[in-house]
Amino acid sequence: MSLTVRDLAPQEVPAHLEAIAGLRIAVFRDWPYLYDGDLAYEQRYLRPYAESADALVVAAFEGQTLVGCATATPMEDHADEFAAALAGAGLAAPEVYYCAESVLLPAYRGRGLGHAFFDYREAKARALGRRWSCFCAVIRPADHPMRPADYRPLDPFWRKRGYARVEGAETRFAWRDIGAAVETEKPMSLWLKRL
Repeated sequence: MSLTVRDLAPQEVPAHLEAIAGLRIAVFRDWPYLYDGDLAYEQRYLRPYAESADALVVAAFEGQTLVGCATATPMEDHADEFAAALAGAGLAAPEVYYCAESVLLPAYRGRGLGHAFFDYREAKARALGRRWSCFCAVIRPADHPMRPADYRPLDPFWRKRGYARVEGAETRFAWRDIGAAVETEKPMSLWLKRL
């Protein structure tokens, strides 16, 4: 079967919420997120992407099966935790389009879908008149016991796309790690690209 990538119209998103939630849980379970996800929480988290005309959901399908997706939203529609990190970088939320997540099943990596996901999101940001595109990435210690020996960070890919990590601009998010009893906060680095 052939792979197709397209942005979903807002009215299409509700029909795909369960599949997107399952995909997020599966992909973010791996290093470095180690996320012990919950389907009900995921569906609540994703609902705003069906409700905002300026949000974006890009989906990759093999036939009718969802194998990857990327989301984005105006920064002011996303988490308040970013306010301090953005202010520290000298940016106002209405200038920024937030690339929330990009998740892709391992068998489909290395086929250019990551680039396609960024292309769609950056095009939407430009169409909305945003000056910056940004995302956050979890920061894990290099000696973390669950870090795979063959792990290759995505930093080179992100830099190739024109993103740069903003030193000192961090935020924190809480989730429950695999095997943990409670949620704990993780530091998240801020990456920016001028559009």
